[in-house]
This record gives sequence, C-alpha cells and structure tokens, in this order.
Amino acid sequence: MDTDILAVLQRLDFTEYEAKAYLALLEKAPLSGYAVALNSGVPRSKVYEVLGGLEKRGVVLVNHENTALYSPLPPQQLLAKKKRYAEKCFSIAEKTLKNYPVVLRHRENIWDIKGSGAIINKAEEIIDRARHRILLEICPEEAEIVKKKLKMAANRGVEVTIVALGEVSLNFAHVYSHDSIDKIYAEYGGRWLILSVDDKEILAGIVSLGAESRAATTTHPGLVMPITEEIIHDLYIGEILKKHRDILEESFGPDLVNLRKKYNMGPEAVKQWLSIL
Repeated sequence: MDTDILAVLQRLDFTEYEAKAYLALLEKAPLSGYAVALNSGVPRSKVYEVLGGLEKRGVVLVNHENTALYSPLPPQQLLAKKKRYAEKCFSIAEKTLKNYPVVLRHRENIWDIKGSGAIINKAEEIIDRARHRILLEICPEEAEIVKKKLKMAANRGVEVTIVALGEVSLNFAHVYSHDSIDKIYAEYGGRWLILSVDDKEILAGIVSLGAESRAATTTHPGLVMPITEEIIHDLYIGEILKKHRDILEESFGPDLVNLRKKYNMGPEAVKQWLSIL
C-alpha cells in the first residue's frame, strides 16, 4: 500500500486505519468487512468500527444485505466534499472571528528576523498590509523579488515611493536614486532594505548575507517614526540634488562625499555592526 497516499489521507482527517480501509475499497469493491480487514491490514477487531465511522461521514456506502458490503465514495467526490467542507469552515470562522476584538499584547515588540529569505517574506507580508503609503529603500536584487507585491499594492491605490540603491525601474512607483551606493555597500558590509508602511510598521536590516542576514520589524512608534523619517530624509536629499547638484557638489564634493566622511559611522562602529551580523 502506497505510504505517500496514506500520509495524504491522514492530512485529510483520516486515521491510519480509515485510510487503509478506504484504499483497500478503492482497489477492489464491494467488499465485506472481513474482506476489508484481509486486504487492508486493519485488525478484524477494529474493522467494523472503522467502517462505521467512514459510513457516518459518507466516505463509504453500505449495502445492508445478509452480509453487509462496502463501497468507497469515488475520489473526485471525496475531494470535492472535503473542499466544500473546508470552505464552509473558513467562511464561518471568518464571519465569527471578526466579531472578536484583536488583542495584540506583543504588538509593539521588536522582532528579530534571520536569513535573507525570511526577511524578504516578511517584507512582502508587510507590503500586503499597506493601505495608503509604502516608503522603501531597496537594492535592485531585492526590488526584483518584491516587484509583484509592490505592483499589487499600487493597483489597490497605495502610493509607492522608492529610494533606489542602484538601478531600479518600476513604472508604477515614484523612484529616486541614492548616490554613492558602492561606497555605502563597502562601509556597511552589503545590501540593506528599509521599509515603512502607512507610517505604522517598519522593517529594516541587511539582506545580502544569506543565512547570516539580519533585520528587525516592529510597530513601536518610537522606532517607526525615526526610521520612516530616515527614508523621508533621503527623499529630501534626492529632491535637493535634482535641483542644485552643481552648487552642492562644489561645496561637499561628488555625491556629497565630504558629508559622508564627516558624519558616517566610524570604523569601530562598522566593525561592531558586522560582528553582530
């Protein structure tokens, strides 16, 4: 008997004995209870109890003659029945649970996320919750992955604004380029992502270190506000450079490199940051 099919049936709410009895009937039916026991491996002492349970659920049909004979519900009908039941349960749960207050005791905790895949998955989950505005600093590699989710958000009326850490082209979003990307990657040890949704929820971290990538997410206003303002600050700089690049670069060097040298994290701070990752 195929153990994979047995496992699938058990995930569909069959016990092991019920799954074995049902498969035996699919292979050869109708069968008496005694024959089901012989063909399925279900103990004779248990087979009528097992078949009775399947009969109550409509999974087997019984012809009550001198010797009761059992036949299985065809697989297509079984699966359609299971699907209808699951959809009904989800519908009832959806209607019932929405009447309960949402109690999020840990809502404002700071959650640590490890691994680039987990970080991207969390970013997409947060993007799905957006209703008004998405602010995002992102590199081309990660932008390509989350592009579909961002477009879906834009299609439902969310304003999507990107600070592109490299060449990013998204025709449904407002995209602003961030200067000195290569220098920044070198300083901070890789690519990062900063996301703010509806000014209520943020995700920030480094995403290019595979399993060693680290990020944090929270709805704590004490962190949401300054991190959202960090993205807005970079948007300010982008707008100002568009209008007055020549004047600013004359004072502060190409891509304002002299300002970066003056205010960026020192080598010891960067070393400590990378050691944590």
